[in-house]
Amino acid sequence: MKFNKNSLFVGNPERYAGVPPINVYIMRATFLLMATLLAKDVWTYIFTHTGSWDTMEAVAWSVWAAFATLAILGVFRTVEMIPLLLLEILYKLIWLALVALPLAQSGTQPDTQTATVLFSFVLVILPIIGVPWPWVIRTYILGRKPITNSWGKHRTSTS
Repeated sequence: MKFNKNSLFVGNPERYAGVPPINVYIMRATFLLMATLLAKDVWTYIFTHTGSWDTMEAVAWSVWAAFATLAILGVFRTVEMIPLLLLEILYKLIWLALVALPLAQSGTQPDTQTATVLFSFVLVILPIIGVPWPWVIRTYILGRKPITNSWGKHRTSTS
């Protein structure tokens, strides 16, 4: 079996619904980070929390727990879980625009909690790089959904 470096950058309809393997590997790495690092922090916090929950705090921790749990599916069903990455990209970019950018523009030093969140949110670059944007546009905006043949393998729609 000969390795062809160009095959990393060309979509394979039979294997990844037309998504280039390099994108699949980057997205899998992102999901793996979410499924390990985020899950460790989130589930540890949830299971060790004492007392009653503040409503909005509980909502935030529940959403992050759902992200971490669904990321496990993303490791194995990467292309199918792209919407989870899109949601992650969107909410992080919104937070960066609404919280981090105004702080930077005002010259205000972020507090410790904001600085910690800022560091993890800057890592949004990983899913931005990994998401196959032409495939996302073709699939979700233009409506050319990948279809499967009778063996369950993906192929891209030509319509």
